[in-house]
Amino acid sequence: MTSPVPTAPSHTIPFYRDVRVLRILAQIVFVALVLLFLGYLFNNMTRGLARLSGSFSFGFLDNAASFALSETPIPYDPATDSYWIAFMIGVLNTLRVIIVGIVLATLLGLVAGIAQLSSNWLVRKITQGYVEIFRNTPLLIQLFVWYFIGVLSLPRVRDSVELPGSIYLSNRGLALPWFTPNETFALWFGLALVWIAVAVGAYWLLRRVKIPLVYEWRGGWALLIWLALALVSAVALNPFTPSLPAVRGFNFQGGTTLSPEYAALLLGLVFYTGAFIADIVRAGIQAVPRGIIEASRALGLTYVQALRLIVIPLALRVIIPPLTNQYLNLAKNSSLAIAVGYADLFYVSNTIFNQTGQTLQVILMVMGAYLIISLALATLMNAVNARFKLVER
Repeated sequence: MTSPVPTAPSHTIPFYRDVRVLRILAQIVFVALVLLFLGYLFNNMTRGLARLSGSFSFGFLDNAASFALSETPIPYDPATDSYWIAFMIGVLNTLRVIIVGIVLATLLGLVAGIAQLSSNWLVRKITQGYVEIFRNTPLLIQLFVWYFIGVLSLPRVRDSVELPGSIYLSNRGLALPWFTPNETFALWFGLALVWIAVAVGAYWLLRRVKIPLVYEWRGGWALLIWLALALVSAVALNPFTPSLPAVRGFNFQGGTTLSPEYAALLLGLVFYTGAFIADIVRAGIQAVPRGIIEASRALGLTYVQALRLIVIPLALRVIIPPLTNQYLNLAKNSSLAIAVGYADLFYVSNTIFNQTGQTLQVILMVMGAYLIISLALATLMNAVNARFKLVER
């Protein structure tokens, strides 16, 4: 006789005993408590501000700034331009330091990281000494050294060092040739963006070419195509007029001048961050199995070719994650510009809340600006990391 098969109970589990429902309810309750707590803090803050200065608002940003700035990448008149314009100039000055600093620190760190593994004893010891000195010294002290001992000790303007190409180096900064935009500059700039798309398309087409010289240097060929198109467009449209610096009295006229404050801050950030990047590059190269390097040399590749084609691409999987942290550190360390008087985001914001008394609003703006910059860097580097990471099955 066959025993009957037990059947599942027909009744359902009550929602207050369902684990999935309880988890969702617990999360909803937690989020509600966090929002209530934040609402309490915001309400408490606005009541405190109402007693002290009236209300929590950003209307003061429309008032005239009435303070001068040493470096203004965009036109700025302190008598008519608002605090908001001054704040944006601080953001642009910060981005100038961060973008140029990341590029130069990466190049310096890459060279120093490879040099630490050099077979030449002198080169290896010099780079190891550079890494140990700059990595173990406070950045603020390094900025003071670069500014007071390095940049400000250069000759005066009248005795400035003239370098080839109408470049002058003095205690007023580095005077460089520059270009004055003409009416056709906007059209040329738009065409230059179009030529970038053309160069990217050429890069992908060159990947199909089996000629070694073309395939290995396809990036250089794509860059050469863009430069050629941009140069032809510049000759046809005449988008800018060259401007050469010249000594006039106690300062330079014409061209563009990188201030001593900018130069000191940039040098400090580049050499400080470059020391950390050098150690990251060294560790990444050493993480590549020795057998792969020996196999590449056995195939007849030179040391430089083995590094460029095999070792560095494999090491990037180890290098990129800690490299992202160093880029973020460089972006946040740029706030030390106030130590040398460079008009960055923090310097300008400090002047704004000293004049207006709107401390909390300005602090929130500074935090938001640095947060946006850091998140943008992290997003970009995460995309790069996803491109180079090892895909597992």
